[in-house]
Amino acid sequence: MPSARQIAFNVLLKIEQDGAYSNLALNNAIRESKLGGVDSSFVSALVYGVLERQITLDYIIKQYSKIPLRKIEIKTKIILRMGLYQLLFMDKVPDSAAVNESVILAKKQKLQKSAGFINGILRSVTRTDPPYTLPDEKDKVIYYSVKYSAPQELIRLWLDSYGEPNTVKLCESLSGRPKLFIRVNTLKTDKNALKEQFLKEGVECKDVPVLDNALSLSRTGSIERLDSYKNGLFHVQDLSSQLCVHFLSPQPRELMHDVCSAPGGKAFTAAQYMQNRGKLCCYDLFDHKVKLISDGARRLGITIISAAKRDAAEGAVLPLADKILCDVPCSGLGILSRKPEIRAKSDLISKELPELQYKILCRSAKSLAVGGRLVYSTCTLNPAENGENVRRFLSKHPDFAGVPLELPEGVSRAFEEQPYEITLMPHCSGTDGFYIALLERRSAT
Repeated sequence: MPSARQIAFNVLLKIEQDGAYSNLALNNAIRESKLGGVDSSFVSALVYGVLERQITLDYIIKQYSKIPLRKIEIKTKIILRMGLYQLLFMDKVPDSAAVNESVILAKKQKLQKSAGFINGILRSVTRTDPPYTLPDEKDKVIYYSVKYSAPQELIRLWLDSYGEPNTVKLCESLSGRPKLFIRVNTLKTDKNALKEQFLKEGVECKDVPVLDNALSLSRTGSIERLDSYKNGLFHVQDLSSQLCVHFLSPQPRELMHDVCSAPGGKAFTAAQYMQNRGKLCCYDLFDHKVKLISDGARRLGITIISAAKRDAAEGAVLPLADKILCDVPCSGLGILSRKPEIRAKSDLISKELPELQYKILCRSAKSLAVGGRLVYSTCTLNPAENGENVRRFLSKHPDFAGVPLELPEGVSRAFEEQPYEITLMPHCSGTDGFYIALLERRSAT
């Protein structure tokens, strides 16, 4: 049976070589290896820790290695990262274990020549005080990039867009596992009854003051194993997405379009606001994602949802709707804590996405009835994908206007914005990074 470190190595190699998603690769590896609770927790902490700290770890390797980082073989590099993470960021791992187990792991990978190289660097780190030094603080971009293990282009974007205090808070929020929030399925149960069910299942839950039917969970184990999940009593959804639907406020008997719906969480919440009365049309570009929406609606007992394949940017204009959710594809800079494997990438900021998003917004707006409301949203923190797109849209569509948002208690803006929009940030609202704008069609064109 492979050791915990071997499993962590396999997961990290799969992510590096195959572009695997960290959560899926990790969950599959833990399930297949049948690890116990302590070992599975160690593997999870090591995998996510190495991914979250990769830029910092590589910076440290460069301080000790005579071989340029780009020339170090990938398996060797991964073992070095793992060893350094155990030495510097895992308090309960003895230095001797971090070094010796790294060398053993290298030899098991038939990296005989690399074993001595790995041993030398790790032992040098244990003998050096301090073990590494950060870049000069005078260059904020490089300093924060290394300190918080975030790409320089991202640091530069956030400093320019949101200022230094917000940037530091955002960077601090990237480390550690994000909170798990769920939405009570009010079509089948209520919050108090669900809390009692969680108590029976050994799941810890807490009320979330921001929204009535939201709960935060911990000690869940595998969500899918819970009877409460199998019976459709809730679905997993961050507070940011729940707020998105809250601001749109769909009502019973309305017609609503969700134009970029998969996997369907916002549509499921909308159906609950609508009390499963009316019509909710969900669309996505890929067949397998359309199936995800239908399967999720079936589990939750939602009957007003119909899911179909459609290109949100080029597809036919839809029947006029009372509400439209336009949650467009984005760069995902607001959910980096959930996708640590993309943090070290150098192409996080897309120059093409804003134009695609704008096309989807314009196309979707054609299907909104006069008096109807549309939410434009992203899970990113990039003004070009967010406020700039909305301002461009409003300048060219005089029949539309922004609707001031009524912020729930506990939700606040991190900086000055238009009344109709909010950029949610973890340190202000306890949510993922997210952007929401509420628009209304005031007249026919």
